[in-house]
Amino acid sequence: METTARKLKYWVNGKWHESKTARYMDCYNPSTGEVIAQAPQCTAEEVESAIAAARDAFPLWSETPANKRVQVLFSMKTLLDRHLDELTLLLATENGKVWDEAMGDVLKVTEVVEFACGIPHLSTGPALMNATKGYDTTQYTEPLGVFAGIAPWNFPAMIPMGWMAPLCIATGNTMVLKAASFVPQSSMRIMELWAEAGLPPGVLNLVTCGRGEAEILLRHPDVKGVSFVGSTSVGRHIYATAAANGKRVQALTEAKNHALVLKDAALERTARGIMNASCGCAGERCMALPVVVVEESVADALVALLATYMKELRVGPAYDRTSQLGPLINEDHRKYVGEWIAKGVEEGAKLVLDGRGLTVKGFEKGFYLGPTLFDHVMPGMSVGDREIFGPVLPVLPYRDLDEAVRFVRSRPKPLALYVFTERRATRDRFLLEVSFGGGCVNDAIVHLATPHMGFGGVGDSGMGAYHGRTGFDTFTHYKSILDKKSWVDLPIRYAPFTQAKERVLRLFLK
Repeated sequence: METTARKLKYWVNGKWHESKTARYMDCYNPSTGEVIAQAPQCTAEEVESAIAAARDAFPLWSETPANKRVQVLFSMKTLLDRHLDELTLLLATENGKVWDEAMGDVLKVTEVVEFACGIPHLSTGPALMNATKGYDTTQYTEPLGVFAGIAPWNFPAMIPMGWMAPLCIATGNTMVLKAASFVPQSSMRIMELWAEAGLPPGVLNLVTCGRGEAEILLRHPDVKGVSFVGSTSVGRHIYATAAANGKRVQALTEAKNHALVLKDAALERTARGIMNASCGCAGERCMALPVVVVEESVADALVALLATYMKELRVGPAYDRTSQLGPLINEDHRKYVGEWIAKGVEEGAKLVLDGRGLTVKGFEKGFYLGPTLFDHVMPGMSVGDREIFGPVLPVLPYRDLDEAVRFVRSRPKPLALYVFTERRATRDRFLLEVSFGGGCVNDAIVHLATPHMGFGGVGDSGMGAYHGRTGFDTFTHYKSILDKKSWVDLPIRYAPFTQAKERVLRLFLK
């Protein structure tokens, strides 16, 4: 395994370039704590060169017929399948997800590429004869131009190369991706596969840079839209700035998801589902389960089961296929999560399981933090209100369903909702009365989004939607054309007709 740090490059116009920057960001192997690469913080001129390459590639790419563009996507799907293990190992190494989680990250790229292969069908617009007397109307879909993708570090493949790139380029647009500087190598390798699949130079470009240079993407007149995933504060800034500059924006931001557990739920199955959702990807995902709201009569039993199952998790290096919980992304984030655990204790929550201080034999310098469980968390405690982004699970008891509904409805970031109950009426009431982006009943599946269905946040958890028709609409402009019928002014010279016969003749003469 490579341990020597190497300086990475940026990809513009179909090839790698060495940055002229003096600033580089360390990229770690979280399992070992070693620096394995350094990502350039590209200069303003280099970011602008990526935009220029995308702008220059747009005319020819947008004029390429859709059935020709998708041939690149078909080839890309084959390459992703062929390189699945390679990409999984690379992602696990740079991000810290255990093997199955890292593979799932890569497979989500393949899933969206497959969906985007249907662009010839998705791109067909509606038509209506006689939209008004004497006129037909037709609607076309057109690409807009250059898009910017600003990706987070927690899904190095799925978000930039799955959620952002495939639909954008399949619809005839071009893109500049700003990969997360902590974890750029997965996207960089996939970038090479896009080129191998036959994507023309300039259609997809990749840079790593700081916030100052990223600001160019929000204001540059050649950028027509921005796709972002990250924190709420940054998302609001991006939304406001890009929209003020006349750009389309989709922004998926922070979440504080909740599970509602009723007394009739199957507790063992419920506890395992909650534990997987809370500790999977070390809790570093927007669809994680960071709060459980449970009926008082079964709260103690559920907490006991959760503690048992969490203790059984095998913590280890990400690329060890027997590991069930990997490290956090870096030491700063591990300290950040540790501070939240201390905050929970300070606020008076009961610390049932403490993951601080955990080390893995042979990997003592890795950024590990074990599963952590809080009980008796009360409304108003910050550990129950804020996104911690680690394997930390607060449990809040409630007296009755009305109280639970009021509490969950008051949350500002309801991206996902999980309900555990055998009572259909109770489940339906909760799902109808609470706003959320995606929901799951009697499980806590964290990848609710499929490329065929729209997916987005509510309130502070997102603005705009990904996937499905809503994702397609982000990258296209609808052009409607009203067409006057050519036969309207033709004289009718034949013997008297009934109105019905006249309509038939007019259609025949059209």
